[in-house]
Amino acid sequence: MQIALIADIHGNAVALGLALAELDRLGVERVVCLGDVAATGPQPGEAVAMLRERDIPTVMGNADAEIVDPPDPSSADGSMQHFLEMSRWGHAQLTEDDKDFISGLPPALEIDLGLAQPLLCVHGSPRSFDDVIRAETDPDALDDMLAGQAATIIAGGHTHIQMLRRHRSRLLLNPGAVGLAYDPAPPDPDARCVARAEFAVIDVNAGGVACQLHRLPYDPAPLLVAARAAGMPHAEWWISLWAR
Repeated sequence: MQIALIADIHGNAVALGLALAELDRLGVERVVCLGDVAATGPQPGEAVAMLRERDIPTVMGNADAEIVDPPDPSSADGSMQHFLEMSRWGHAQLTEDDKDFISGLPPALEIDLGLAQPLLCVHGSPRSFDDVIRAETDPDALDDMLAGQAATIIAGGHTHIQMLRRHRSRLLLNPGAVGLAYDPAPPDPDARCVARAEFAVIDVNAGGVACQLHRLPYDPAPLLVAARAAGMPHAEWWISLWAR
């Protein structure tokens, strides 16, 4: 049995379409999305439509909550204000059905792997979609985030950085970002978005569990053209974040 994990699409239907096509080519039939579907990208409705058409189970991410109920951009400044204004714009692009779909996303999903414990899918951590789990996160902090969880494999997104980490008896997995991959990793001031659709594939068989991290480079030109054509606020600033 194979299960693909995708996360952090951020309104990039160009990359999502390529990732799903690659998973089709690999013969992976089950896909789970770890949240942040539509916000801060030029194709919010298209990204939601792809997930809904394929009936892909999806968990709620922080940016999903934000696009359904956008905060007042005047409460922030600089790049954060730009992102909030983009979320407000994205909210206006979604249909009522799209908004209902996002509003109804669960905070976590358990996926049966045929093992003693299921795969637990979240966005940040089981505690909160705002939690950040990195390769260097302090073990004691992880204990707090994972308290009360029996799952031995926990998958989350949120950081936009691929990760496979052992923590005590658990395996922590981050598939990276489909639509907004970073390189190098924030908070590095030189971090840039890269045209690389990232995802993970979990393969469960009689020999055990294998996890593979995939990176699929693509031409960002259609995405950047879409950003200019969509009327998204701060489009030129957003385009400047992409490494080229």
